Amino acid sequence: MSIAEIAERLAAHGIQPTAQRLRIAAVLLSVPQHLSAEQLLAQLVADGARVSKATVYNTLNLFAGRGLIRPLSVDGVRAWFDSNVEPHYHFHDIESGALTDVAVPEVQFSRLPAPPAGMEVAGIELVIRLRKAPGA
Repeated sequence: MSIAEIAERLAAHGIQPTAQRLRIAAVLLSVPQHLSAEQLLAQLVADGARVSKATVYNTLNLFAGRGLIRPLSVDGVRAWFDSNVEPHYHFHDIESGALTDVAVPEVQFSRLPAPPAGMEVAGIELVIRLRKAPGA
């Protein structure tokens, strides 16, 4: 994805495409992936960017708030950010921390509880936690 395409995508989400936002978006949106703020910061620094941790967090929260990325709460330890905003679920490897997308058609719910009066279901978050099987 070119810088012009990234700038256009940011603008389409109501985000002013500053140099730092473009650089952060270039890493996040290069491929469908799940990154923590720390992982993103490490990648930016490795690529030679001079960016603060606060800027990364603020930018991630802006992107998530505008629907460009999807925030995930997986392990209660750190926040993850998903560049795939299409409906899907996740496998979570509890040993490595890795997240893998699971397509919606691969999961079937036979019944959901009725929401409280005056409410409707806005979405479902599903994280399937994995660990190595004994002897594997």
